Amino acid sequence: MHTYSLSMQWAYSTCIHLIRLFAVRGRDNLIIKEENMAATSLKEEIRPFASDRGTLQTAATTVRMPNTGFSDDPRQSPNDGIGACGWILVVLSYILVGLTVPFSLCLCIKVVQEYERAVILRLGRIIPGGAKGPGLFFILPCVDTIIKVDLRTATFNVPPQEVLTRDSVTVSVDAVVYSRVFNPVISVTNVKNTQYATQLLAQTSLRNILGTKSLQEILTDREAIAASMQSHLDEGTDPWGVKVERVEIKDVRLPQSMQRSMAAEAEASREARAKVIAAEGEQKASRQLKEAADVIAESPIALQLRYLQTLTQISAEKNSTIIFPIPIELLSLVKRST
Repeated sequence: MHTYSLSMQWAYSTCIHLIRLFAVRGRDNLIIKEENMAATSLKEEIRPFASDRGTLQTAATTVRMPNTGFSDDPRQSPNDGIGACGWILVVLSYILVGLTVPFSLCLCIKVVQEYERAVILRLGRIIPGGAKGPGLFFILPCVDTIIKVDLRTATFNVPPQEVLTRDSVTVSVDAVVYSRVFNPVISVTNVKNTQYATQLLAQTSLRNILGTKSLQEILTDREAIAASMQSHLDEGTDPWGVKVERVEIKDVRLPQSMQRSMAAEAEASREARAKVIAAEGEQKASRQLKEAADVIAESPIALQLRYLQTLTQISAEKNSTIIFPIPIELLSLVKRST
């Protein structure tokens, strides 16, 4: 029994290697054949309208584009477009899976979480119908390749960027970006590493946007700069199937010399405001004293009350001052005689 199990495992692995080898060769031959047919068809169509050799050569060169084999038509079968060799390999894969049940079930049944989607490539071509999941689905281990894509929001820090502002001041600014994949198929076929590509685009966008701002605008209008950067990033990452949800400016670092200059300017401004406030206070106090003096001069009773108030304050200080009260009338007589 043990010998039979080892023989089955060896036969299974050998068949998988052979099928993959034939799949790669068949896929390459099919792609080359389709490209040649498309180029020939285009040459026939543009020949009556081409006036020179350069136009025909440019049009024929344009045809040789990588063929992803993906179609959004849900009516297509997963095996459409794989050719005769592909059909043979698919049939052999089903036969191999049937012969090795239940050992092959662990390779044929896959599980995708709620926050994930699976993009399946059959012989190098994406299966029509889009990404699979969440839940269980069936694949052919010999001809299918599965790529899982995480749909959750991912964050990454933009490294500090040295930026020369519009008023010729060098500042160091860093940010944080929140993004997520909204189209798994496009993110797999159009870009190799979505997060790394988005991070590089965020660095260049941050430098370009801050280069058009002055230092005062960078320090006071962070929200407007973040919104502009988010719009620019979202437009650039849309062909990659990535949605930039939010951008935040973290720190703005100034050179030490600029920090000292700004600190000295702020201190001088505070001192100037303090002097202005003190001068305004003295002006108001002088105005109040003048009004009080005018009232006392017009009313002898007010002068007598002020005189008694002064005597009360001096006596309350508990000092050795000797006071000789002089009547106000006597002072008035002395003033009149002089």
